[in-house]
Amino acid sequence: MLAPVSTPKEKTSMPSAPPLPSAGRLVAICKAVADSLRLEVLRVLSSDSFGVQELARIFGMPQPGMSHHLKILAKAELVHTRRQGNSIFYRRALLRGDDALPEFLTSLFATIEELSLSESLRTNIAKVHAERAAQSRLFFARNAEKFSENQGQLCELSHYLPNLRELLDIMEQPRSSRVLEVGPGEGELLRELAKRYEQVIALDNSEEMLSLTRQRLSTAQRAQIQFVSASLEDFQVDLGPVDAVVLNMVLHHLSSPRQAFYRLRELLRPGGCLLIADLCSHDQEWVKSSCGDVWLGFEPQELREWAMGAGFGEPQSLYLGLKNGFQIQIQLFRAGS
Repeated sequence: MLAPVSTPKEKTSMPSAPPLPSAGRLVAICKAVADSLRLEVLRVLSSDSFGVQELARIFGMPQPGMSHHLKILAKAELVHTRRQGNSIFYRRALLRGDDALPEFLTSLFATIEELSLSESLRTNIAKVHAERAAQSRLFFARNAEKFSENQGQLCELSHYLPNLRELLDIMEQPRSSRVLEVGPGEGELLRELAKRYEQVIALDNSEEMLSLTRQRLSTAQRAQIQFVSASLEDFQVDLGPVDAVVLNMVLHHLSSPRQAFYRLRELLRPGGCLLIADLCSHDQEWVKSSCGDVWLGFEPQELREWAMGAGFGEPQSLYLGLKNGFQIQIQLFRAGS
């Protein structure tokens, strides 16, 4: 693994109380899961993070009632919280090697993941994801011409392009490779990819942004690149799996980053590469309104666990400190067989 330039600070909110003894923890867990609704909440949170208001809408109940159930789950350390600016998002707790009840929790979570979600819950979850995606598309439709200015408030590709090139070299993909970039912006990284690979696909769910991408490229570059206007979920690869996928400052705009890893794995051939550059967790709420961000960055370990859960191998990574207090993480994953 590449030596990190600096180590990002953990900002995930964890329970402040000391760990419960095994017996006390077991009682709390049993009480927490002795309720069908709380079991369904854990099932929903097994594959995504949601705010309390979103969960209340998904389950069709008042927010105070949902908060009560989440408090019980948090007391049993079955869910963890993470602050996103002024909002609190819940996710299912990660399994830790030092947990007092590792085998019990592993079995419990595996059993919960086998529970089927009702059609109404699936529909409500899809509505929440659709609303997140719609907000992102609307922002870029209205602000496509300001993309460079907005992105410059966070970081500029020139600051970390040498590091991306280093990981592109490590990928060792032949020139004949088919490489997909999701959300290519103004096409800066597309130019680099077009130099390296014969077949490059530019995918964006905003036609306005894709039009901007085309405008920023030369005629020769446009001829080498296939432009596709579609969401990541709806994108269909015509000639089979691709050899590599690149997401540069895109993951924090997606409605469900964790689910995106499963979709990206579907698009990649076994042994193919996934290269992600994104922000580490931060607390600068202004980026939501100014840059259209859905998420305030990610913990590096969070991305690694999502990737490995979706079938990717252990990554190579770099962490870079940049201006305005933002820190970038660049992670390279390989798809398993």
